Amino acid sequence: MPGILLGDVFPDFEADTTVGKIKFHDFLGDSWGILFSHPRDFTPVCTTELACAAKISDKFAQRNVKMIALSIDSVEDHLSWSKDVMAFHPDKAGCPMPFPIIADHNRELSVKLGMLDPDERDKDGMPLTARCVFVIGPDKKLKLSILYPATTGRNFDELLRAIDSLQLTAQKKVATPVDWKPGDKVMVIPTLSDEEAAKLFPAGITTQEVPSGKKYLRYTQP
Repeated sequence: MPGILLGDVFPDFEADTTVGKIKFHDFLGDSWGILFSHPRDFTPVCTTELACAAKISDKFAQRNVKMIALSIDSVEDHLSWSKDVMAFHPDKAGCPMPFPIIADHNRELSVKLGMLDPDERDKDGMPLTARCVFVIGPDKKLKLSILYPATTGRNFDELLRAIDSLQLTAQKKVATPVDWKPGDKVMVIPTLSDEEAAKLFPAGITTQEVPSGKKYLRYTQP
């Protein structure tokens, strides 16, 4: 189980990274943040993930989201591995990584955040870190967590979609339905009365009829 729950203030840890020592809250500043962990350097799935993250880092920057990765190896290994990662896409070869990687060689942070995968172990029999994703808001609270096993790579398009939803619903009294993407209709949250909703959403509200007759499926444009 994750070591931190939704709504908790994310730990203000200190760590060595590929850009030097950081204190996490200072690193984030007033931005949103995404921290994603990797089982080990110089491994195949992790390399594809970091290469994808590096390629689309501008999309996270557009959303005011600071990116940071974590792997259990040393800063020296991270820096060497980064060259492989950036070479994965020829147009990025030789470029620096656009975000830092945390070194967690003693697994202290991985344990604290509940990142270890008990079923996947390295050649020495030590548990690998699972593929955790933590999205942290400007208030330093955890807004989203996803935990993948070490054997399953992430979908970064879904992470961007989820961040779009988090940022929208943090500002407006709406929720995003299944498969929502920016531009689609959103749902009015149940705690808003029809009168309140009419004031907040001048674009209008449509209600989907259901057999129960209850008027809870209310849609609007954000």
